[in-house]
Amino acid sequence: MFNKTTFFFNGNEYYTNNSITLENLLNYFNYNSLIFVVEYNQFICNKNKWKEIKIKQNDKIEIITIVGGG
Repeated sequence: MFNKTTFFFNGNEYYTNNSITLENLLNYFNYNSLIFVVEYNQFICNKNKWKEIKIKQNDKIEIITIVGGG
């Protein structure tokens, strides 16, 4: 039996009963990976690692968007 995993995404608390990767999570929320970076537990996460990183208890994930201006 899989335990419920609690994690935080953009400051909101979420739960899952499934094993999911960072890539699964971003796809679920329909993020366009060309316009943001991911902060995973306070570190910028390389896009190449998204498929490998499994969401664990109390992980903190933040989307940081790129904004142009002048």
